Amino acid sequence: MATLHSRASARLMLSPAVLLLLAWMIIPLCLTVYFSFLRYNLLMPGEEAFTGWSNYYFFITDPSFKDAIINTLTLLGGVLLITVAGGILFALLLDQPMWGQGIVRIMVIAPFFVMPTVSALVWKNMFMNPVNGVFAHIATGLGLQPYDFLSQIPWASIIWIVSWQWLPFATLILLTALQSLDQEQLEAAEMDGASWFNRFWFIMLPHLSRAITVVILIQTIFLLSVFAEILVTTNGGPGTATTNLTYLIYVQSLLQYDVGAGSAGGVIAIILANIVAIFLMRMIGKNLDA
Repeated sequence: MATLHSRASARLMLSPAVLLLLAWMIIPLCLTVYFSFLRYNLLMPGEEAFTGWSNYYFFITDPSFKDAIINTLTLLGGVLLITVAGGILFALLLDQPMWGQGIVRIMVIAPFFVMPTVSALVWKNMFMNPVNGVFAHIATGLGLQPYDFLSQIPWASIIWIVSWQWLPFATLILLTALQSLDQEQLEAAEMDGASWFNRFWFIMLPHLSRAITVVILIQTIFLLSVFAEILVTTNGGPGTATTNLTYLIYVQSLLQYDVGAGSAGGVIAIILANIVAIFLMRMIGKNLDA
């Protein structure tokens, strides 16, 4: 009886926080769905009218929509590939005994705490600027022509900027997982004549598989909504070369003042995010069961 009373008391104390969290999530979602069925343009106040599915049709048939979807998925795949591969490499390096190991680890992890806007500005003006950037000075010193990264390879440049910011997160998670590996198992394999590659492939990598799935899941949630890096560096251009789904919603809602179409795009983005999340959760579930 006392146990039931304590559980009821605990639920009662938690209920305000749970209700506030639900309101925080559900109210904006409901308003987004509501606006997506309205003809709602900020330049025409007071002329809102129910328009059915036309906003969704308008958003999907927008010439930029196909490029936005492709860019969103290529950004996701490119950043995940770079951060997971680079995270494993840095985790292996940082796991080795070295002088000043603590300082090195802090320096490697530091980029993760830089705001996306600041990170994009630093890369745009300090490194990739074709006149005064670090890469331009290096190219000039080598007798080469400076390269304008954001004009010639804009999408690859943004993928690199986002990867630089998320690489420390992957490194931290994978390094923590690597340090939990039983060293006696590695020593036994080494004594049996296993090469370093075989020890990595058959012992270290399977041990890191769960950590890798966690990195992929968490990064995917945030990478589907990358926005600041695009706004600061290229403004979605040239053309639609760097326009992802989030930036397209921004264009519809705040640059073209079409709240209805922007809300429809937001609902589509939510559906896409849930499809990707379900796929990843199934993948992670199979990994954990294995």
